[in-house]
Amino acid sequence: MTITLTMKEDWELWAEANCNSLQQPEPFEILRQMPKQFGKGYLRDIEVHPDLCLTIWDCEYHDDVLCKVPEWDHPLQFGVYLCGKVIDEYGGQLGEGYTCISGSGVQRQMITESPKSRRVGVDIHLPPDLLATFFPDETGEIPQQLRLLAKGNDWQSLLYPKTTSAIQGVAQQIVNCPFQGMTKRMYLQAKVLELMALQLAPILSAQDGLQRSPRLKPDTIARIHLAREILLAHLENPPSLLELSQIVGVSDRTLRRGFQELFGTTVLGYLSSIRMQQAEQLLREGKLSVAEVANLSGYSQQGHFAAAFKRKFGITPRECLSGKRNILAS
Repeated sequence: MTITLTMKEDWELWAEANCNSLQQPEPFEILRQMPKQFGKGYLRDIEVHPDLCLTIWDCEYHDDVLCKVPEWDHPLQFGVYLCGKVIDEYGGQLGEGYTCISGSGVQRQMITESPKSRRVGVDIHLPPDLLATFFPDETGEIPQQLRLLAKGNDWQSLLYPKTTSAIQGVAQQIVNCPFQGMTKRMYLQAKVLELMALQLAPILSAQDGLQRSPRLKPDTIARIHLAREILLAHLENPPSLLELSQIVGVSDRTLRRGFQELFGTTVLGYLSSIRMQQAEQLLREGKLSVAEVANLSGYSQQGHFAAAFKRKFGITPRECLSGKRNILAS
C-alpha cells in the first residue's frame, strides 16, 4: 500500500498526533510521536543553539509514503540517515550511501518517496546566516565556497555528499547521546557542528583557491580497497600499517591518505569501527563472554574495550550481552 499526501497534510497529521501528548524531557527538547497512520516511532526536536535545531528520527513506516512538496522557502538543512532512505523524483537520495545538504532558498516542487522501512537519522535546520557564525571567513562573512547554500529568493542548491564512516560515527554519537541536562546540550552542539563540517568538507575541498588533496590514481584506489579487504579478513590479528602498505604496494603515507579520502577515516579508525560492529554482533548472539569478545576485538584490557563500546553504542558490553537494546537496534 502507498500513502500519498501533500506536505501540508503531512504536517497536519503530525500536529494532530501530538496536539495533547507533546512531551518535554528537557527544557530545550520536545518529543513527538509518529502519526499512527504512518507507523510507529518518534522524533525529537532539540534546540542546541539559538536558531540551530536538531531533529533525531526513529520511525518505522508501515507503508510507502509519497509526499507532494510545493515550492516553499526552505531553510538550510543537513541530513544524515543511519537506516532508511528518502528519494525524490529528480534522482536525489538521502540514506543508503548518501547524505543531503538542502541549501536555503526556494525549493522546487517535487514528489518525495519514503519506502516502507525503519528510518533512523538526524536533521539539522538553521538560517544560512549562522554559517558566518560557525564557519566565518577572514572578514567574518560566509565563506565564498559556501555561499551557494544561501540563495535567498533564488532556487536552492541541493547536494548529496556521500556517506563516510566518520559521518556515520558522529550521527550515531548524536542519536546515542549519553548525557542529560546542559551537558547534553553542549555535547550535541559540538557534535552537530562536527557533522556539518564533515558534510561540507567535499564542497570546500572542491573549490578553487583552496589546497586540494591530490587525486588518487585508479590503480592506487584499487590497492587501497585491497588493503581494506585484507583488514576485514584479519580482524583478530591485522598487519601493521607498514606491513599492510608493503603488501598492497603503496607507501604508508599513501595508504593513510587513501583511507581518509575514500572512507573518511584513518586506517586505525576504520579497523576500530569494524571491530566494534563485530563485537556487538557477537555479544547479541550470546555465545561468548565479554572478556572473550574484547580479546577477539583486539583489546587486552576489558575496561578499555567497555569504554570504547559504550562511546559507540551508548550501552556497556555487559548490557548488550544481557539483551539491552541500543537506540539503533532493530
